Amino acid sequence: MILFLINIVLALVWTIVSGSFTILNLAFGFLLGAASLFLIRREIGTVGYVDRFVRIGSLFLLFLYELLMSAWRVAVLVLSPKMDLTPGIFAYELKVDRDFEITLLANLITLTPGTLSVDVSEDRSTLYVHAIDCSDPDGTRADIASGFERKILEAFR
Repeated sequence: MILFLINIVLALVWTIVSGSFTILNLAFGFLLGAASLFLIRREIGTVGYVDRFVRIGSLFLLFLYELLMSAWRVAVLVLSPKMDLTPGIFAYELKVDRDFEITLLANLITLTPGTLSVDVSEDRSTLYVHAIDCSDPDGTRADIASGFERKILEAFR
C-alpha cells in the first residue's frame, strides 16, 4: 500500500515537472513511477505491489477452484444412495502466525464446502477443522498446507 502511494506521489511530481496536467500525462507519470519502483524493488526489500496483486489474484483463483471442486465432492456425497461419511475434527499445525493470515486461512477453509474452521488454540499455533469426510486427515492437512496456506504466505510476505 505504501508503494502505491509513493507511485501516486511520483506521478504527481512528474506532472508538476513536465508542466502538463492532463490525465494522459498523469497516467504516463504513474507508469514511469511504477517502472522506477520496479527497478529498485531489491534495494527497498519488498516485492512490488503489482507482484503482490498477482499473488493475491492467484490465491483468489485457487479459492474459486477449491470452491468448485469441494462443492462437487459434497454434492456427490449427498446424492449418493449410501452416504459413507466419516465426519470428524482434526488439528492443523499452522505455519502462518499473523492474525490476518490466520483469519484469512480459517475463513477460506470455512467458505469451502465440506470443511469448517472450529477454533484456534490459545497460542495461535493450531487450527481445529471439522470435515464432513475425515477419512484421510493427513491428506486434508497436506492439501491445506500446499494450497491455501502456501498461497497466503506467498501473497502476504
